[in-house]
Amino acid sequence: MPSTKIAADLKIPLIEMKNVTVSRNGRIILDSVSLQICKGENIAIIGPNGSGKSSLIKVITGDYRPRADSKDMFFRIMRKETWNIFDLRNLLGIVSGDLQLDYMRDISGFEVVLSGFFSSIGIHSNHRVKPDMVDTVCEVMKFLEISHLSDNPISEMSTGEARRILIGRALVHDPHILVLDEPANSLDMKSHHQFRELTRKVVSYGKSIILVTHDLGDIIPEINRVVLLKDGKVFADGEKEKILSEENLSLLFGLPVKVTRNNGYYHAIY
Repeated sequence: MPSTKIAADLKIPLIEMKNVTVSRNGRIILDSVSLQICKGENIAIIGPNGSGKSSLIKVITGDYRPRADSKDMFFRIMRKETWNIFDLRNLLGIVSGDLQLDYMRDISGFEVVLSGFFSSIGIHSNHRVKPDMVDTVCEVMKFLEISHLSDNPISEMSTGEARRILIGRALVHDPHILVLDEPANSLDMKSHHQFRELTRKVVSYGKSIILVTHDLGDIIPEINRVVLLKDGKVFADGEKEKILSEENLSLLFGLPVKVTRNNGYYHAIY
């Protein structure tokens, strides 16, 4: 299992953005967002549908570009403002429902994980697969306990199995940050529990996590910082215990919310 050592100084910035504004089809979807994520931090980004969560992730992954006319705007990853998109994807491991839809075809679990080296959908004739890549895929699949899915087409896997395969794909190039965009959508109770435990295992090996969700139950105990988004703006940002208050969440979602906590997990009742 590839691992990234956590730096003693957790103030080393991995992602920095200031006054980032993004427009799509003439509508502002992110409005002057300022955010810094440092090495070793595990963060949850929470908000209702349409709040800008996925748009923020698309800025980080390079799919969306900030408006150049934003005042005092900058966006940096590891202190660099300009990245080759493929180099950037080697720093970020992405798992999302959209990515899973792209893989709904007869590609084996092994090939899906291997394709992480090429940021592709499957393996193609122009890809040069090296022996060390194969060794890494085997190591990662063993770590994630998905070796038995190597020959299975991802299109025939359960949603939970497919999500674990996609985590393997995200980890093969040893990214600094694992980005989980609504990772528990469509999972049943057992698969949801397994996914959370697997995420905790990945974090224990030193990976930084950015979790995007609207469900407090997805937030594993190792996440200690929460960012709330509303209407494309940062509504609140800080320590989990302070941010996940009934007042904040009621204002965020626009309805009375009661918050409970059990074994390090938070739950919203409304």
